[in-house]
Formats: sequence, C-alpha cells, structure tokens
Amino acid sequence: MKGAILFVGAAMVGAADAPRDWSATLRTDAQAFHDQVVEDHPGPYNRLDPGFVAANDRALALTLTRARQVRDYPGYLWAMRGYVAHFDDGHVALDIKKPEPIALEWPGFLTGFDGAGRQVVRTVAEGAGLPPVGAMLVACDGVPADALAARNVGAFRGRWQLSSQRATQGGRLFIDAHNPFVTRPARCTFRSAGRRQDVTLAWRPLSDDEFDTRFAATAPRARPAIGARVLADGTRWYSISDFDGDPEGATAKALRPMIAEMTRDRAGVVAAPRIVLDLRGNGGGSSEWSQQIARVIWGRAGVDKADVNSDAVDWRASAGNLAVLQEYKAQWQASPNGSPEAIAWAGKIANGMARARAAGEPLWRDDSDETTVEPVSDAAVEPPAARVFVLTDWGCGSACLDAVDLWTALGAVQVGQDTSADTLYMDVREKPLPSGIGEAVIPMKVYRGRKRGSNQPAIPRYRFTGDMRDDAALEGWIAGLPRS
Repeated sequence: MKGAILFVGAAMVGAADAPRDWSATLRTDAQAFHDQVVEDHPGPYNRLDPGFVAANDRALALTLTRARQVRDYPGYLWAMRGYVAHFDDGHVALDIKKPEPIALEWPGFLTGFDGAGRQVVRTVAEGAGLPPVGAMLVACDGVPADALAARNVGAFRGRWQLSSQRATQGGRLFIDAHNPFVTRPARCTFRSAGRRQDVTLAWRPLSDDEFDTRFAATAPRARPAIGARVLADGTRWYSISDFDGDPEGATAKALRPMIAEMTRDRAGVVAAPRIVLDLRGNGGGSSEWSQQIARVIWGRAGVDKADVNSDAVDWRASAGNLAVLQEYKAQWQASPNGSPEAIAWAGKIANGMARARAAGEPLWRDDSDETTVEPVSDAAVEPPAARVFVLTDWGCGSACLDAVDLWTALGAVQVGQDTSADTLYMDVREKPLPSGIGEAVIPMKVYRGRKRGSNQPAIPRYRFTGDMRDDAALEGWIAGLPRS
C-alpha cells in the first residue's frame, strides 16, 4: 500500500458486491444525523440558543447539495465532516467504526501552529527545495496562510476560533486526504531568517508509519502514565492523563488505587509544600474522578458547595436518552466497582426524564445543585497547607475542563497552556447511522448558568512557553512559582 490509512472509514465492499452509491449513502446518513439532533439534542428546545434549529437545517441543506458531486468514500466522509463542523461543538461528532483505506499524500513537509498563532514548518523530509523546520508559512496560491487553513481544515473540523483546535488540527493543512471540496495548494511562500522562499509543491504518497510520525510532530503532546510521585523537595505530583468512566477500564484500574492512597495519606498530601494535579494528555471522560480527588484535598463539604459547573441542567427527555441513562445505571449496578454516587446520579436523571416525558415536556430540569453558584466561604472548605497547581495543556476538554473549573474554584492555580473548550451542551450518546459506516454522537443536556461560557477555554494564571513534554523543565518552573 502506498498511502496511509486515514483514521476514518466505511463498510468494505467485496469484489462480488455492487458498488456503493456514495451520493445516496451521504444523503441518507446526513438526514439521519440531522433527525437524531432534532430528536435527542436539547438545542431545538433551548430558548437561549434561538438559531440552533435553523443552523442545523442549513448544514443539512449544504450537505445535500454537496451530495450531487460525491462519487466515492472520501467525498462522503468530508461532506459529513463538514456537516458536523457547522455545530462548532466538540461533543457533536461523527464516530467512524469501519475504517476504509485512503491513500494520503503530502508535499514533503507539514506545518503546525506555534504559540504566537503562526503556521510554521514542523517536520520535513529529506530533499532539496523544501522549506526548513521553523520557516513561517506566508501564503499559498495567493491565499494568506490563516485564510487557507480556515478554508481547507477549519471548515471541516469546526471550532477554528480556538487556539487549541488550531494546535490540534493545523498539521492537516498539507495532508491530502482527497477532500473534493477543497483545492490542494500548488505553490507556497515561506519566510525564514528574514528571507523569502517560494516552493512549488510536489505531492507524494505518505505511508502509514510516516503519517503517524509526521503528524504527531505537528502538535506534540505529553501523555504521562497515571500515577503519583514525590519530588525531591516534597512536592506531591499526580499525573492524571485520563478520566475514562468505564469502571472496569485501564483508567479506573490506575486512578482507583492512586486516589485510595491519597485518602490514606491525606495528612501527608495536604502538608506538602505544593501539590501538582497534572492533566497533560487528559481529554475528558467522567467528572466523578475529579470530584473524588477534590474531596481528598479540600474535604467533602467544601466540594459539595463549590461545584460551580452550573446552577442547573436541562436534559432532553427523549426516549433514546432515557434508555441510555437507564442502561448506565444497570451497568454500574452490575459492576463490583460501580460508584454509588454514579448509580444514584443515573437513577435521578432517568427518573426525572421519565416524569418529563409523562408530562409531555421535552426538557427535564435538574436544579439539585442550584446552590453551587454561591461563593464558597472559607469555613466550607478544608484548605490544604500546600499550594495546589493544576497543570493543563491545549487538549484538556470535557470532564477535564470540569476538573479545572472545580479545582480552581476551590483555590487551585491553573498553570501551563490554555485548555480546549466546550459548549454548554454535554453528556453524549451514540446512535448508528443507517449505512453502518459510523455513529452520530449527540449531547443530551445543556448547562444553565455555567460560570465558564460556551466555547471559552480556561486560561492559566502562569503560562508555560517551553516544551510541555519536558518533565524536568516543568518541575523546575513550577518550583519557582509563587506559593501564595
């Protein structure tokens, strides 16, 4: 195989099978995705988001128009990605289940976004005439670099206004995955060491292994193993690179004993000179983990009062969403490691949805934590003697963001990089699309009164400008931060 397999897919077609009508497949799946949004997403009934229904309809209309020129799997894929991108919501997603190979190409280099928002060359193959690592992209074919990335990448990934999204996805600009709705660049201008360089792009195959290596170089991210360590100066450092909620999964098997040890040694933990809650590599999962960690450090009473995620939540009371919550409860009850808090939560939400459906109401409001918007008094919190730092990177989203919100409300100081961001729509469910190619991922609830706004990242008080993969540099930098 000459080209890399793009982490996306479709049902494989056997030699004896009739070719798939990709245009018809796109029309059917896009309509199904649209209809699931109407059926299960809280947006259609969210009076604070009055443009939601019209935006969903416009996105579908564009996708159906694009279907007229779709003849193959890449066309299907990119039209569906463009539809999903219109939501500008990381929790609305297309989850491809059956990968089909796509032969990728590249011009021998890839760019990525630096800390100043510029696109710079991150990785280069051997060969003459290519821009050097660090060269800044100026324009391609007369289109400025920023506009080019927004048009060719952002329009099919969404949330392009976020620096975290540009950092994550910017490396795709010079990867040709046969998107029929963009024109790949032919001639680009770079600037390096004050000198201009014009490069005529010679596109070539990009193998599987080289894709993995090259693309990773455009947005390097640390993902330390979950665990605890004590530094030479007594700092307690907790690496928490995942919040996956599966009670039988690898994350739970690593986090559960770490939190148990924190609980047993709470006196030593809170007496340390500093505590570092390292969220590098964490993309979310279940917020229950951050609640448990907070209860150890700050005490249950303070945490219960300080949960500032929102003053209420509206759940879409659809039949499908109700079934999902009932399934969650049953799974957790069947697990020997199921959290009692999680079981009670799922039961409460399911019962509320059922009552709303019986009353003919599309939304059910959970206002059980309405008091959480009140300021947390010193008396309500058991403050540790240690200064607590929350270390974040640009990939922190979803439940990782919930952790940052909670821990900083309790007095922790965010350091590192800006996080990712999320809208007010949360807690997703998946539903297979008619083609079997993938699943539509749709949020079930909307926050009310959340302190952090929609698609607003958490900004660190102290920003680290070095390599976030360099543990020694991070440890020395945090040791030099003010302790009060």
